[in-house]
Amino acid sequence: MTQSYDDLYWNSNDGLRLHARDHAPAAGQSPRGTVVCIPGLTRNAADFDALAETLTTLGWRVLAVDLRGRAGSARATDPASYNPRTYADDMVALLRSQNIAKAVFIGTSLGVLVTITLASRAPELIAAAVLNDAGPKVPREALARIGKYAGKSLPPMDLEQAAAYAESIGKASFPRFTAEDWRAMASRSFRQRNDGLLELDYDPAVIRTTRPWVLWLLRPVLWRAVRALTARVPVLVVRGALSDILPADVARQMAASSPTASLVEVPDVGHAPTLSEPQARDAILTLLERVQ
Repeated sequence: MTQSYDDLYWNSNDGLRLHARDHAPAAGQSPRGTVVCIPGLTRNAADFDALAETLTTLGWRVLAVDLRGRAGSARATDPASYNPRTYADDMVALLRSQNIAKAVFIGTSLGVLVTITLASRAPELIAAAVLNDAGPKVPREALARIGKYAGKSLPPMDLEQAAAYAESIGKASFPRFTAEDWRAMASRSFRQRNDGLLELDYDPAVIRTTRPWVLWLLRPVLWRAVRALTARVPVLVVRGALSDILPADVARQMAASSPTASLVEVPDVGHAPTLSEPQARDAILTLLERVQ
């Protein structure tokens, strides 16, 4: 398959070399602006390839980032820097390196917390936001579920074994996935070693510095940040109908926090929608039409 993006690198404030997939607007399209996509805790830029293909045909430049410690971005020398505040500072450095005054931010899971944190630290950089399947309140049971597999060591494996592993931890969230879908997810989540076998494509330390009790204590702060964000710019909340990370009542409260916020629920999907689903894709396109 022909690579549909350029590799973009920039330096963080603490000297890490960070990576993003730079999807340019399609030829002949009038430039619309920049969309920055931020993935989940153990995910990476590859998760946004399908969405980027849609958005670039409409003239958007899409920068899908690998957060520090994931895929093409360097691993941190100090694991304590694996936190939303530092990730948000990395996004500021990205926009400055590209001379981008503001962008639309699309965050999935952890990417939601990064976007919310960025909104509280540099609100002028955000033109609009998509908050995909996470919010100010995450049930403890859901965090415990993720903790059972995230960051756990795995033996090297081939693609079929990696696909089986992806299915074993994700089938409840994607009950309609086919065998080919699981292979594609494995390809996005694993990287190939020199011997041809696959290993997970992130630094295990990104999990060790994640403290669920901190999220629980920060609920009031996060709610204030969400309300401040929705008061300033258009915001779309996306929820997987089967999600245990973003409860339905929390999603409704987020969307009800401002007349410029809206909610779309993706049927038959848990945590987290891929954003290539028709419901999510169409809602994102509607949001982008409102961006000045």
